[in-house]
Order: sequence, then structure tokens, then C-alpha cells
Amino acid sequence: MKPLLLIDIDGPLNPYAALARRAAPAGYTLHRMRPTGWKEGMPLPVLLSPDHGGELLALAARYELVWATTWKDEANEWVGPHLGLPPLPYIDWPSMHGTPTDGTYWKTRHVVDYADGRPFAWVDDEISDLDTAWVAAHHRGRALLRRIDPWVGLSRVDFEVLADWAA
Repeated sequence: MKPLLLIDIDGPLNPYAALARRAAPAGYTLHRMRPTGWKEGMPLPVLLSPDHGGELLALAARYELVWATTWKDEANEWVGPHLGLPPLPYIDWPSMHGTPTDGTYWKTRHVVDYADGRPFAWVDDEISDLDTAWVAAHHRGRALLRRIDPWVGLSRVDFEVLADWAA
């Protein structure tokens, strides 16, 4: 069974922090979206690189790709098609945006529950050393937690690290 590749959107695929520069980074295209919950005002600006779709599809030979994003199933409607991705399974968070008392990211426990002992790699912009330590102590399988800079998004080095880890 392949390891899981758990993919966050905002940060890894959408380097949202770069919007502060008012210019899309090289290779990214600005899209305007209205996912559920984004009903008022201007559409949500989302930066996406079509190259990421090919990179993720190449990793699908080694991983089972899964959305690990607050976009949940809407990732398949709003983001996946821009990247040329087929519909992917997603983590249906039982609760979102809580603050665990131990300083870990609110997604961390849910990610470990979803993996249920399977090896996984997780890319997200909010992963910290506390999350890595918590996963090491509470997950039975191998795990790679890769923090992605939300100013930059997934890079060539990130894709190489993910490919090497799965090998």
C-alpha cells in the first residue's frame, strides 16, 4: 500500500502570503474563487502554478494523494481542475480551527487519525516542530511533515524530498 501524501492548499499550492507583494510569483496565475463561506465582497484571490499538477501526478506513482485542506471536497471543484488533477479524496475535518492546549496545529491530530497507522507525508504551511514531535509520539507508521513557506509555495526541492522519502 502506498503512503499518503496529504496536501494543504493555502500555503503549499496557493502561496497566499505573496499576494502582499501585489504580483504573482513567477509561474503562478491568479484565479478568483468563491468557495462556500466566501460569499461577500471580492472573490478570493488564489495563486496556482499549473506545473504543480504535473509534479503531483508524478508523485501519484508513489503516493495516494489526499487533500488535507479546509477547502475539503471543494478542492476538487475549485483547485484540482486548474492543476489538471483528478478528483482526490479529502480529510473531512470533524472540527476546524481549534487551538489545542499543547501548541500543536489544529489539523495534526486529525491527520494522524486519518492516516490510521499508514505512512504519510504532509505538506502544510503551519506545521511546527511541536507537530513533528507529536506525530512521532502518536503515529505508528513513518511520517514526513514538511512545512512549506506561504510566500513561496511548493518548490522543486520539496517535490524531490517527497519523491525521495516515498522511495
